[in-house]
Amino acid sequence: MDPVEAPHSDNTQQEPEGTRKVLYVVSEELAKISSLLPSNRGRSALVHSLASAFGIFKDDESTWKYPIRVTKPIPATRAELLAYHDKEYLDAVLEHSESSSNARAQSGAITSPSSSLNDFGLEDDCPLFEGLPDYIQLVAGASLTATRALRDAQTNVAICWDGGRSRASGFCYVADIILSVLTLRKVRPRPRIMYLDLDLHFCDAVSQAFRDSSIPVGTPPNMLVLSIHHSEPGFFPATSMSELTAADTYDPYTLSVPLARGASNETYARVWRSVVEPVQEAFRPEYLIVQCGADGLAGDPCAVFNWTIDPTCEGSMGWCVQQALAWDCRTLLLGGGECHYLRLKV
Repeated sequence: MDPVEAPHSDNTQQEPEGTRKVLYVVSEELAKISSLLPSNRGRSALVHSLASAFGIFKDDESTWKYPIRVTKPIPATRAELLAYHDKEYLDAVLEHSESSSNARAQSGAITSPSSSLNDFGLEDDCPLFEGLPDYIQLVAGASLTATRALRDAQTNVAICWDGGRSRASGFCYVADIILSVLTLRKVRPRPRIMYLDLDLHFCDAVSQAFRDSSIPVGTPPNMLVLSIHHSEPGFFPATSMSELTAADTYDPYTLSVPLARGASNETYARVWRSVVEPVQEAFRPEYLIVQCGADGLAGDPCAVFNWTIDPTCEGSMGWCVQQALAWDCRTLLLGGGECHYLRLKV
């Protein structure tokens, strides 16, 4: 596919008050299929229902600062999925599920993974489930729908709560984050893209996908990855990349900030001011992707952090997202990891 010319050069200019446009990607089909995800059954439907109940989809300027436009996702095509996923993986997961769909529909049971599916990690924390092919294409398509709207200057902020996945493991089946980055990297002239991961777990798949040891010293790349997470021996994912980035790293554009157990709003406020803001100011992204994984919130079964979501509390997840939205760049907000979705309604 040819690079796309998109008007992004004016992203650093301050927008007049009240002109920001927000896009929310959702459909009944997306909410239904995402609610079948084994690790978060029912979460998608609940989150979107709450959003609707709070009235954020209504064009009411007296209630909301910015208008929110709702759009339906366009399912990702096989060609779009192949931009990052292996053909063998797509053949195995899509064709296996399609060939056995009638049997599953009749019995209501989920078939056990074959040896070929086991090779791709479709077991344990990534079991097969009814509707998996549709899930992969709809979730990837939802994130791509949001990304294209940003790329084409149709919106300033795009929200896709069903997105935020990056691998075929750890409760993920599709790398929609990476597909979104690849879409933006086709823009010409090539924009600066910052990926900020707030999930409890390190973003190993995204970091590995865009880490480049061949970049000559002194050459600024167009992609920066910053992950704030927990890391300790035996904690997923088990990789040395999740450790604190060394001062003499060969790749200063792939940054890891591990936090100890018990990290709180105060912890995040200090990290935000001492790390996140300086990095953003130095890199000056034109596009920002924020993965809002909520498994670090207090009350989550992971029971690692004491983080909260209340945007009025300095350092909370809501506060961090608000700070990021204040940057002058087009922003994609994605969902992600979280094992106790009822905490999100607080």
